[in-house]
Amino acid sequence: MDHIQDDIKLAYIIAIGIMMIFVVFIILIVLTYNKRQLLYLREKQLKESEYKNQLLQKELEKQKSIEAERKRISHDMHDDLGAGISALKLQAEFLKQRAENDDLISDINELLKTSEEMNISMREMLWSLNSGNDTIGSFVEYAKIYAENFLKKTNILLSTEKKDIILETVITTEQRRNLFLCLKEALNNAYKHSESNQLKLSFIQKDKEFMMKISDNGIGINHEKPEGNGLRNMKRRMQEQNGHCEVTTENGTHLFFRIDL
Repeated sequence: MDHIQDDIKLAYIIAIGIMMIFVVFIILIVLTYNKRQLLYLREKQLKESEYKNQLLQKELEKQKSIEAERKRISHDMHDDLGAGISALKLQAEFLKQRAENDDLISDINELLKTSEEMNISMREMLWSLNSGNDTIGSFVEYAKIYAENFLKKTNILLSTEKKDIILETVITTEQRRNLFLCLKEALNNAYKHSESNQLKLSFIQKDKEFMMKISDNGIGINHEKPEGNGLRNMKRRMQEQNGHCEVTTENGTHLFFRIDL
């Protein structure tokens, strides 16, 4: 009888030992699987990181290439086109001094006016091409100077204000260019159609949001008439930059432009 009990105990011990060995075996398999999975995930993440780095490197090289092309165009415009416009102005001035016919003098004055407009347009394009101007501070300063020069020969009194502007905040070349073109269109409309004598140009920054507001005290916009090309163009430009353009006409015309930086 004792011999049978000893055999049963031995069988239990052997069974428990086999179960423990099986459990240890299962644990080793799980640990090995998890280790392999971890190694696989790390290898996958490393490959993804290398791929992203390659894409980033290609994008940086593309941006460098674009920047180099911008600089080349900018230098060519400044050296060739700028010199040509200056020579044209000098020749026109020389002809004007020698001209005696009033009609000829009038034509030469128109030529001088056109050459000056070309010179201004060229400077605007050079400013747009220069990535060194891709900051809020640069845009605000240039916009103020342009508005002052545009309105100084008119009866419209200009005032400007800045709120919470962080000068070194980056703005893309496209955003800067489109905001400036909207400003030009708004000033031109105010001069031609508003019958105003005061215009306020405001620049406001809230974290990563930048706003430009142009307000005059003129007659406003007649909403019964179809929307003009100028207003449609301004709205389109803001939409292309994922921005917003809003127009109100209470006590004058108020144009509000907003972009995310």
